[in-house]
Amino acid sequence: MNNNLVSIITPVYNGEKYIKECIESVLNQSYKNIEMIIIDDGSSDRSEEIIKSYMEEYPLIKYIKMNENKGVWAARNMAIEKAKGRFIAFLDADDLFYKDKIKKQMNFMLENDYSFTYTSYNLIDENSNNLNKIIYAKEYENYKSLLKGNNIGCLTVMIDRLKINTPIKFSQNHHEDYILWLDILKNNTKAYGLDDVLSSYRKSNTSISHNKIKAASWTWNIYRNVEKLSLFKSIYYFINYTINGFRKK
Repeated sequence: MNNNLVSIITPVYNGEKYIKECIESVLNQSYKNIEMIIIDDGSSDRSEEIIKSYMEEYPLIKYIKMNENKGVWAARNMAIEKAKGRFIAFLDADDLFYKDKIKKQMNFMLENDYSFTYTSYNLIDENSNNLNKIIYAKEYENYKSLLKGNNIGCLTVMIDRLKINTPIKFSQNHHEDYILWLDILKNNTKAYGLDDVLSSYRKSNTSISHNKIKAASWTWNIYRNVEKLSLFKSIYYFINYTINGFRKK
């Protein structure tokens, strides 16, 4: 494991529309000791062709194609297995990093000896237009506070694998990133927020966040069937989750 290397995990499925912009945002990073592991989850469009055109010039890009579409959770897990970096970061194929994202977050982690961090981020539309909406990072999250709502954007997370005892592995359940953050925070760990907008999340009409009813049912399932909370605690946290959703909106 390379102590100074940051492995950026990028699953892609039929992402020809956005993958070029995504890759460019990584290549433009001011912090250069990085690798970008792109896992193609069985794409049938031009994603592979576009990615391979970059690989010829930029060896930091690693490409793996899965034989069939297994889902984002499986793609991320395979990429993590191949990652050589001490630090793991996540960037989906339709999202973007700001130029100093990795540099600022690495400094934040190393200077404070943090193992799990996240940052603020903004929302863009399908045409990369700014929606003038920022999701601000709180000072920190622990297990109980995160049960009240997932305020940790996957594209903002950076994890120090040397300091985290929990396996960094996504489950097959919906909201797989939320479940992983909860797993990590159960071990008396805190996730520390850097209140600096360092990435852009693309919000589309087909995105998970757009379907509030599904998201709510998945959250309830996490409380009852994944975290095994009592009915009383589940209701308590679900009310807080609902309130936080209104605040975000």
